Amino acid sequence: MTTIRWYLILGIALLVMSVTVYLTQYLAFHNLRDTLFYMLQDLAFVPVQVLLVMLLLDKLLQKKEKEALLNKMNMMIGVFFNEVGTGLISFFVETEKNIHDLRKEMIISNAWNAKTFEAGKKHLSSYSPAIVLDPGVLRRMKEYLLLHRDDMLRMLENPNLLEHDKFTDLLWAVFHLTDELQHRTSFDSLPESDLNHLRGDAVRAFKLIVAEWLEYMKHLKANYPYLFSIAARTNPFNADARIEVAE
Repeated sequence: MTTIRWYLILGIALLVMSVTVYLTQYLAFHNLRDTLFYMLQDLAFVPVQVLLVMLLLDKLLQKKEKEALLNKMNMMIGVFFNEVGTGLISFFVETEKNIHDLRKEMIISNAWNAKTFEAGKKHLSSYSPAIVLDPGVLRRMKEYLLLHRDDMLRMLENPNLLEHDKFTDLLWAVFHLTDELQHRTSFDSLPESDLNHLRGDAVRAFKLIVAEWLEYMKHLKANYPYLFSIAARTNPFNADARIEVAE
């Protein structure tokens, strides 16, 4: 009701101002014909003005809404990597035979720019993980993922995921890997066919999570240097990573 009243008062005030200006023009020049002519001319252009304003405002509102949505999504992605993602990448790094080839491409620093990130993205698109899974790693990965299962479930419930297909695919891939591991009571005597199946699920999750991590690091570097600093110092690909700030 307060909003409607405010709009009503504003509308009346603007109409009074318009009438006052036209009345002042008539009193000053005593030319009713010209006053009516220009009034009608102005009124004829009002629909065009309204159309232009509506289109402009619609574009601005859409842009602001999209920026706000992306900001919320990046906050959720940040929570994912802080709580689940970075630790999961560490598991993949531990089991990847060709990690040296990937590691040298993923040591992100302050020197990185848009071109460097694009080169890293291109390298990932052609990279083929060679993950080796043993019973010990599978047990630890299962415990880790089940520990964070509820966190991932809450993320899947977020309606904003509809606007971020890649992150949605990532969550589903990790969730599927979690389900596969959960339903196996033992990893000690799995047949090679089953290990290959689990390896395929792990590779899918690995490629998606690293690609999203790279995009997230790019976002942090461009918008949140202080968050980028700690993310770079805890880079799971950097074997010499230390949380302490180097001189």
